[in-house]
Amino acid sequence: MLNPYLFYQDTCEAAFNFYAKALGGKIEAMLRASEAPADMPATPGREKTIMHARMSLPDGSVLMASDTPPEHVQKPQGFSISLTLTDPAEAERKFNALADGGTVTMPFSKTFWAKGFGMCVDRFGIPWMVNCPAEGM
Repeated sequence: MLNPYLFYQDTCEAAFNFYAKALGGKIEAMLRASEAPADMPATPGREKTIMHARMSLPDGSVLMASDTPPEHVQKPQGFSISLTLTDPAEAERKFNALADGGTVTMPFSKTFWAKGFGMCVDRFGIPWMVNCPAEGM
């Protein structure tokens, strides 16, 4: 099983609340740096950041994430989170929800391989591909 683990620049909690609403996910864990053991104290000023978050999605997949310290922030590149759905209307709805406040890089539409496919970068800088494959694909 592959499960994406995403890193945010102090927006993990907002991103997970957004994904829970957009994708129908259930946040199962949202641990703050202040909740770490005493021998692993949070960096001063970072106590409220998210040390680890876990969300289950309706299809059984899991998305995990955390806020990364500023010195480790890197712009996501070279990948997209791919979401595959069987219903084109639901796929388009989720695509539009993910794209809200972000950037559409390929509008959701029918393609030769899909009943619907679109690409976007969400408002948190995470690239997504939403796919509703054609029969037999």
